Amino acid sequence: MSTPHDPHPNQFALLGQRRFAPFFWAQFLGAGNDNLFKFAFTVMVTYGAANAGSLAPALVVQLIAALFILPFLLFSATSGQLADKYDKATLIRFVKSLEIAIMAAALYGFTAKNVPVLLGCTFLLGVHSTLFGPVKYAYLPQHLNERELTGGNGMVEMGTFVAILLGNVVGGLLIAVPEVGPSYVAWSCLALAVLGRVSAQFVPSAMPTDAALKINWNPFTETWRNLKLAHENIVVFRSLLGISWMWFFGAVFLTQFPSFAKDVLGGNEQVASLLLVVFSIGIAIGSLMCETLSRRHVEIGLVPFGAFGMSVFSIDLYFASRGIVHPETALTLGQFVALGANWRVMADLALLALFAGLYSVPMYALIQMRAQPSHRSRIIAANNILNALFMIGSAAMAALLLKAGVTVPQLFLITGLLNLLVAGYIFLLVPEYLLRFIAWVATRLVYRFKVRGDEHIPTEGAAILVCNHVSFVDAILLMAASPRPIVFIMDHRIFATPVLGTLFRLAKAIPIAPQKEDAQAYEQAFVRAKQVLDGGDLLAIFPEGGITRDGTLGEFKGGVMKLLEANPVPVVPLALQNLWGSFFSRIDGNAMAKPFRRGFFSRVGLVAGEPVPAAQVSPAGLRERVSALLAS
Repeated sequence: MSTPHDPHPNQFALLGQRRFAPFFWAQFLGAGNDNLFKFAFTVMVTYGAANAGSLAPALVVQLIAALFILPFLLFSATSGQLADKYDKATLIRFVKSLEIAIMAAALYGFTAKNVPVLLGCTFLLGVHSTLFGPVKYAYLPQHLNERELTGGNGMVEMGTFVAILLGNVVGGLLIAVPEVGPSYVAWSCLALAVLGRVSAQFVPSAMPTDAALKINWNPFTETWRNLKLAHENIVVFRSLLGISWMWFFGAVFLTQFPSFAKDVLGGNEQVASLLLVVFSIGIAIGSLMCETLSRRHVEIGLVPFGAFGMSVFSIDLYFASRGIVHPETALTLGQFVALGANWRVMADLALLALFAGLYSVPMYALIQMRAQPSHRSRIIAANNILNALFMIGSAAMAALLLKAGVTVPQLFLITGLLNLLVAGYIFLLVPEYLLRFIAWVATRLVYRFKVRGDEHIPTEGAAILVCNHVSFVDAILLMAASPRPIVFIMDHRIFATPVLGTLFRLAKAIPIAPQKEDAQAYEQAFVRAKQVLDGGDLLAIFPEGGITRDGTLGEFKGGVMKLLEANPVPVVPLALQNLWGSFFSRIDGNAMAKPFRRGFFSRVGLVAGEPVPAAQVSPAGLRERVSALLAS
């Protein structure tokens, strides 16, 4: 059911809305055009259909890749500043106009089969993509709310990989047409550029976030400044590194598909193309699944799940390819598909790509939501720089290992194992990912968890959440329902509970003891709580002071009033329903006994009420509101 905060039923409905559709098609056509141009140019040079002069075809192919990525290193810092300073819609239209000019030059380059001109166009296309990158991801949070951000990013990620796939396929087909192939490619590139410019004309305004910004044209000092800006929010910065690692991981597979298809699977060029198709479709499906699996929130709990799947299926790809016997003659597409052993290889590729989509989309959404809006584009530009560096590092690692005698399947195995180590390190550095994963698992596998009224939980600004206390996992369920981190004030005794105590310490929960028992711990808890609210974050408190022993709602104590004295922020009442009697609650005087007494997947719920202004808050009034929510 739609609500004022929920203006469409799913992510595909965004394609019918002006705030998203023109932008989507502009970026889709741009990504497709880049790849159509590059692949056709590469094939033309490889098969000697263009005059490369004294340059060897293999060197020209390497130059195409290098010249396209070079602008990301040189101009990303500048492009991030431009996207923060100017209206993003204006910048999109400028970039798409530039694309028409580049493709007009490419028209001459292809028809004259002039390699230097086409190399120049390759560099300029890299500039075009560099300028578009920060705009592409900074535009979305200005037009989509928190509930739409994951779905919107999923659509963009899906669109990008589908466009890459179609660009490669169409480029390969057109350039292969005898005699007129280069002309067909040239006119197709120009037509796509014009269509992209038409789409850009309908992109709605996205106002500058820092119009007073003074542009620093020095790419080196500005790159360093952008990285420092990103580092101010450690969760954002480490998420940037996580995304760059995904590009490192993906580049290993994408660049090795031709060798893998030919030398390991024994297939022809069509088999190499099939691997690209399978990989692209996997990424697209994984990206689209994020909205459903996250229940239309920015759910970073999917990131560890995605990382684990990436490793499992890249490692299995090694074992799957070991059992394949290399044929004497290259297999055609039909022959390859007819062999049952190859289906495991394709399944591994599809699934590792699917999990890469689950890994990357929530990270992009998190960066968009958590980055300071005034310099969001510059942080995304810093991400583009890191992506380029990591992809270069990926190519260097693969080259060194292959030169040392490592086979392509062994390279995939090493990459999968490395991914486990890197992902584990990231999750230790940023435990929020691990905590959200545990909350995600608990609310989908242990319980069937339904949330109502979650639009009342603020997506920005300080607030206090008050909730009835039913079980040892109440905090985990609240974590799963909130679009951003919550700091909990919790009874100090729960920190002595095995496993749960470790989790709550990772979550930086604040232990509190009764004032009569430990006055210093009592006061320290309120000092830390004030710091949380001063920082504009969410603070949660269970005002009953302990887990209910009989399932009824207890008296609310006055701690919330003490919090409001120092920080008069809104208070959001919450009610956990149907959790009493589950394994983690107290029943018959015992907690965590008889684990199957409620069975698996028992239905539990959380209802959020409207925020109460600080001036209207009282313990009795809050208890009344929570009681009403429990009965709703």
